[in-house]
Amino acid sequence: MRNTLFRWLALVAAACATSAAVHAEFADPMRSPAVINPQAAHEPLMALAQTGQRLVAVGPRGAILVSDDGATHWRQVQVPVSSDLVAVTFKSAALGWAVGHDGEVLHTTDGGNSWTRQLDGQEAAKLMREYYSKQQGDSPNLKASREEAERFEADQGGRPFLDVWFDDERTGWVIGSFNIIFHTEDGGKSWVPWFDRVDNPDALNLHAMRRINGTLYIVGEQGLLLKLDPDKQRFVAVPTPSKGSFFGLASTGNAMIVYGLLGSAYRSTDGGATWDKITLPTGASILASGELPNGHLILATQAGELIESADQGVTFHTLGASQAGGIFAMALRGDTAVLAGAAGLSRIALSKSN
Repeated sequence: MRNTLFRWLALVAAACATSAAVHAEFADPMRSPAVINPQAAHEPLMALAQTGQRLVAVGPRGAILVSDDGATHWRQVQVPVSSDLVAVTFKSAALGWAVGHDGEVLHTTDGGNSWTRQLDGQEAAKLMREYYSKQQGDSPNLKASREEAERFEADQGGRPFLDVWFDDERTGWVIGSFNIIFHTEDGGKSWVPWFDRVDNPDALNLHAMRRINGTLYIVGEQGLLLKLDPDKQRFVAVPTPSKGSFFGLASTGNAMIVYGLLGSAYRSTDGGATWDKITLPTGASILASGELPNGHLILATQAGELIESADQGVTFHTLGASQAGGIFAMALRGDTAVLAGAAGLSRIALSKSN
């Protein structure tokens, strides 16, 4: 199903369009700082990350909020763009990255108190065109890369990055629509396109990245699953039994779980060589996951449900707690789930929801 996640993100953006002050004249979100909104914690937010004792949330119109008291209170910080942000990660208490629409890559060196732009879609498109124009040869991969670079530039860089992953403080990737992927080895000071290093001939959207049991994976549209081959420096395809879009990955014990559209989820204990379909007590799309200290796996849905597995993802049951409007991201702190979704930020005590 083409652009499933894009349609979902568009609906979220539309839902929050009337929840803050709207400028009468168009302001380029790539060049306009985010507006500080006293109600930002109660409006849609898309992603969460933990860094030390701090929580960081990101969302539409460049909103970034931080909490230092376990999500009791939130403070919006200054951000140089007002593009919608959809993913955030930290590799230390100080260093973090956030990505989103318009090809934005933002970086913080002080735990999220302040942010600077490392890359945007226009710069990324130019980098991609210049990089592939210099590559020798006329292989199908290089030809496709040059053609996609031209389309990227024609779009004026207006494509979203949908996830960001860093293995350490220097080595990371950003991924997004139509197989767009960039790699850095210097903490984001410079980026190299990897479009030709991905087994994705249909240029399907890349939705999420995660390292599981030492292997870095990407999930995307139409059952796409890729893993990094460190020797080939290439993301190679891993067959899956699904043709539905995957929105994320989780691990619990020795199991890897991929999940996504309309309550679909699959489990593998051998790195994706074989798969078992998981029967979930929901038909809603799975958008977030987390593991409790006791090893229990929690999944969160677009319908606002929380579902739990106590047997490494073999079976799941619905928890009593829920959040109206849908859950887009989740951070687990002890027996408390911090949730980001259409209704903003909230906390749920999981020990009381069983």
